[in-house]
Amino acid sequence: AERMNKDGGIAGRPIELVIEEETSPKDTIERFRRLVLQEKVDCVQGLISTGVSLGVAPTAEEEQALLIMWDGTTQDGVKEAMPKSNYVFRSTDNECEAVMASLLSIKYFKGKIKRIAGINPDYSYGRNNWEAFQQILRRAGVEAEVVAEQWPKVGTMDLTSHVAALKAAKPDFIFSSMLFADLPVFMKQGSAAGLFEGVNIALPAAGWQINQLKKEFMPENVVFGHNTLYFALPTASPLQKAFVDDYMGRYKEAPHWEADRAYFALAAYKAGVEAANKATGRWPKLDEIIAAIPEQKVQSLGGPGQFRKDKIAEQTFYQGLSTNKNTYDFPTLSTVDSFTADQLQKPPGVDFWDWIKTSKLPV
Repeated sequence: AERMNKDGGIAGRPIELVIEEETSPKDTIERFRRLVLQEKVDCVQGLISTGVSLGVAPTAEEEQALLIMWDGTTQDGVKEAMPKSNYVFRSTDNECEAVMASLLSIKYFKGKIKRIAGINPDYSYGRNNWEAFQQILRRAGVEAEVVAEQWPKVGTMDLTSHVAALKAAKPDFIFSSMLFADLPVFMKQGSAAGLFEGVNIALPAAGWQINQLKKEFMPENVVFGHNTLYFALPTASPLQKAFVDDYMGRYKEAPHWEADRAYFALAAYKAGVEAANKATGRWPKLDEIIAAIPEQKVQSLGGPGQFRKDKIAEQTFYQGLSTNKNTYDFPTLSTVDSFTADQLQKPPGVDFWDWIKTSKLPV
């Protein structure tokens, strides 16, 4: 917002931020209504949790309020709760990071994946990630035995029993879509127990915890997901480089992908408003802004992006194999793979699980 205000704001108007906290679905719905009904905001942006977004998104439709999500969407939410939205723009149509991590697991470790184990959060995001991983392995002709499935509740900080169960199962590959504070705990406890010795790992959402995943307990060559922003991208745009330098100077840590999602949401809104403003010669109405946002190509931190006509974002995703050979106290990527959303995301109106079985996958 600071950067955009220096450049004239949105159609000449300065951006004013009104900030509320995302917590439980019930409390966040109440805060959303306060922003819309009392604060009279023009647009609400944010949301990370799938559970919260499944509650807030229908509320946005009910209140006829523009909501641009940073995250918090799964194919279950799209299919079951919001097959067609009028006021809600969503980050993805399915778990793109799970698809990409599965493909890279095959790319780098095919022939070494015989006994798989999963430890994933016990809600739709975790279950969909794990199911996608298994289906993509089968699609690629990888015949692997599932030797363990662990489903800790989100926020579980003592994972020793889960670690013990995984170790007893003797997997050669572990897939985990943990992304909150429980991920560093799992990696630390797993390392202490020797769980990762001789085992390859895929962490599709690890970038969310990049600053907490310390070298002393992170093995080499993890399939490490950074979603739509890898802070050390060798081919980063001047926009990303300037943002990362400023962010790390201010906060003394690396930014993760929610920074890109926040920037993209605001950039897309700005582009939509200004396109509608140019077309009408005045400050546009809400329906005019909503109609103008799709297919406005914007430059975000992680690269170019846009919303499809069905209000689903299309961006670039970054993952690769991790390395501890760097000047930080956390892993970076030794190899950087990038896929565009159309390679990882089902087309409009198509069932995700049918798409996995029939699509032309990039690996």
